[in-house]
Amino acid sequence: MEGLMEFRSQENTPSVSTQKNLEDGPVAATVTETELKVTVEKELVSQAEEEDMEALLDTYVMGIGEAEAFSERLKRELLALEAANVHAILESEPLIDEVLQGLEAATYCVDDMDEWLGIFNVKLRHMREDIESIETRNNKLEMQSVNNKTLIAELDKLLERLCVPSEYAASLTGGSFDESCMLQNIEACEWLTGALRGLEAPNFDPNYAKMRAVKEKRAELEKLKSTFVRRASEFLRNYFASLVDFMISDKTFFSQRGQLKRPDHADLRYKCRTYARLLQHLKSLDKNCLGPLRKAYCISLNLLLRREAREFANELRASTKAPKTPTVWLEASTGSGQNTNAADTSTVSDAYAKMLTIFIPLLVDESSFLAHFMCFEVPALVPPGNKPAYGNDDANDDDLGIMDIHENDSKTGKNSAELAALNISLQDLLDGIQEDFYAVVDWAYKIDPLCCISMHGITERYLSGQKADAAGFVRLLLGDLESRISTQFGHFVDEACHQIERNERNVRQMGVLSYIPRFATLAARMEQYIQGQSRDLVDQAYTKFVSIMFVTLEKVSQTDPKYADMFLLENYAAFQNSLYDLANIVPTLAKFYHQASEAYEQACTRHITVIIYSQFERLFQFARRIEDLMYTFAPEEIPFQLGLSKMDLRKMLKSSVSGVDKNISVMYKKLQKNLTSEELLPSLWNKCKKEFLDKYESFAQLVAKIYPTETIPSVVEMRELLASM
Repeated sequence: MEGLMEFRSQENTPSVSTQKNLEDGPVAATVTETELKVTVEKELVSQAEEEDMEALLDTYVMGIGEAEAFSERLKRELLALEAANVHAILESEPLIDEVLQGLEAATYCVDDMDEWLGIFNVKLRHMREDIESIETRNNKLEMQSVNNKTLIAELDKLLERLCVPSEYAASLTGGSFDESCMLQNIEACEWLTGALRGLEAPNFDPNYAKMRAVKEKRAELEKLKSTFVRRASEFLRNYFASLVDFMISDKTFFSQRGQLKRPDHADLRYKCRTYARLLQHLKSLDKNCLGPLRKAYCISLNLLLRREAREFANELRASTKAPKTPTVWLEASTGSGQNTNAADTSTVSDAYAKMLTIFIPLLVDESSFLAHFMCFEVPALVPPGNKPAYGNDDANDDDLGIMDIHENDSKTGKNSAELAALNISLQDLLDGIQEDFYAVVDWAYKIDPLCCISMHGITERYLSGQKADAAGFVRLLLGDLESRISTQFGHFVDEACHQIERNERNVRQMGVLSYIPRFATLAARMEQYIQGQSRDLVDQAYTKFVSIMFVTLEKVSQTDPKYADMFLLENYAAFQNSLYDLANIVPTLAKFYHQASEAYEQACTRHITVIIYSQFERLFQFARRIEDLMYTFAPEEIPFQLGLSKMDLRKMLKSSVSGVDKNISVMYKKLQKNLTSEELLPSLWNKCKKEFLDKYESFAQLVAKIYPTETIPSVVEMRELLASM
């Protein structure tokens, strides 16, 4: 009945339309309200029951109006059914009791099971905790095992770094420094350098630095380093000294009588190169140890270089053929003709040039070798592929054939501290050798002071070729030589000037002074010696010589004023004649040539004027008085002035012009009388005639203007008269 009622209710239940959106689009679906609200009831009625109810309903055919009857019938059937159900229940009570007993037993079992499950749950929880604890401990142990393995590996590496190989320890503490053992020594040095650097940041973990083993090992390495550095330094000092002592004891290494020996240090450098790598490692291990080594090397080699220079200079002087008597150039007492053909002393200059040619490249090479061999951080002496200007074949001897240990060791910039240290070492290496160069310079100066000119040029040429830092002391040496040569030449110039000034002591000088032609000879010889930059030195000497000569000439001329002008013109003329050729090619002498020419013209003018006035004084004084009055009087008024009348003019002409040919002859004789240079007479006489004609022409013009009615000898007549004499 319940099913039937439900069915009927379903029929009378309104349907609700819902719409679902599917992938293909919206699809309408009709769902009853009962299906939406009561879903449990449908689950309580099986399919079979529904079919029975449908069959039952089919047996009744009722209309809609019989619903009440149908309801009553259903109620009756429901009551009957419930009664049947109660009766069935009462009949099944034993079964129910049995079921209840079973349920009670099951309840007890369930309780026991629940208790057991609680116990198992506690045990399982404890087991989980134990397992988690075990897993945690296992993880820790596993991590500890990994860390221990890593630590052991690191410690193995550390021990490997801290371990000192026995063969290296033996080489560092007691190994031999013979050439055959140098490879082992170098390997030991490289290992020691690497080991010490490996214990320093950033190559070494700072956390290890505090370990006692590391501290002890570092102390051990430092001890090895100090021991090796001390042993190697002592060996090298003794080695350098022994090499030099061996060469000094063998006379074949030096110049001997009749044989100039060029110093050869190839074998010495070869033996030193064997220990070049060792020196670089010593610098890397202990930079302070290089100072004593550098000094020991320089002192030992200095002895050898000084011995070589001394023996070479002595033999050079002994083998050079030079005049035994020194040349005297401007001595007043020797006469003007002496020493005009002075002996050739070019061999003396050649000897000095040979000294420089042999030793300057040698000293430069030794300086460069020192800079490289002793690990100075300075630029190279000669760029690769280039050779110095003096053409030394051993220019590249300073190449040690080794590579730098550290990149930082090859610096292109200048290191002021290193450069200062290098200069100190170069001072130790080459100090004292300059004395042998000075001896050659002094020897050449005593033979012929003019050799200083060529020596100065040679020195300047070498000096201009030394630009590298390693050649610093060689530049100083050449600079000192240049200064000494200039000083010696200055002494010669001063002494020659004193010789010129000694001419003042003579009471009277006649003719050309001796130093005039001798200076021309000296200047010609000086020009032969000029080389390179010595032109300035010579020009300075010319300036000093000629200045003193002209001053002395003026002073000597004042000892006898009567003949002063003749004395001056003769000497100035001699100066010009003797220096004519040189003045055309030497600007400094050309300047003094023009100066002498002007002084000559002035002296000629003064001397000729004196001679003319000595014979025609009244004539030209009369003309001068007329010229003076013309500034204040008109020309027609002058004849009426005192002493300038026509009568005075006639008297003056009678006394001066009547015997003019005789007076002119007297003028010529006076001009010739005290003139020692006969070759000057024609030019002087021509100057005298020209000067006289110029003055007479001026006089004739004045007479024509002031005394137009008076007659005097014409200028043409006077010119013809002079030409005939």
